[in-house]
Amino acid sequence: MRRTARLLTGTALAVVAAGLGAAPACAVGAGSLEVFPSSVVPGYQVTVNTKACGGQGAATGDAGAVGAGTFTLAPSAHEGDAIGQFRVPSSAQPGTYEIVARCAQGGREVTGDLVVALSTAGGQVQPRGSLKTGVGGSALGGPGSLQTTAGVAALAVAAAGGTWLLHRRARGDGI
Repeated sequence: MRRTARLLTGTALAVVAAGLGAAPACAVGAGSLEVFPSSVVPGYQVTVNTKACGGQGAATGDAGAVGAGTFTLAPSAHEGDAIGQFRVPSSAQPGTYEIVARCAQGGREVTGDLVVALSTAGGQVQPRGSLKTGVGGSALGGPGSLQTTAGVAALAVAAAGGTWLLHRRARGDGI
């Protein structure tokens, strides 16, 4: 029993050590497309960068999944990254979209995810458009404000007339 426990513990430690040894190669980020900010609302500008194309490498970006089309990533002085920008169209629907960049030299392709939401974590976004509720116009001058004013006036006249009749009845004048 003790020997089986040692064997399992040794195997588990070997797997963990192998995983830790491989982690730095993946964590460098040389093969990914970084998207900033990673969560936006429609109409916001997004910046993407990658180290995958080398120090002087340019790339062509594709944000067609979100409806923004293609854009260029140019070499920059910032740690050898290729950097580009695009604007999320105001017609973009909420969801997660894949953004792709292809290096000009070698054709290497890297991807990153962009989340389009109705509001950002830091603040709220006001809704756009109208709401069809079946209720008439508003008191702020919209269509139907004349009808609203006439209805309020009719209610006021009815309330005043009812009060006058109750007052006469209480005094004994009759109707």
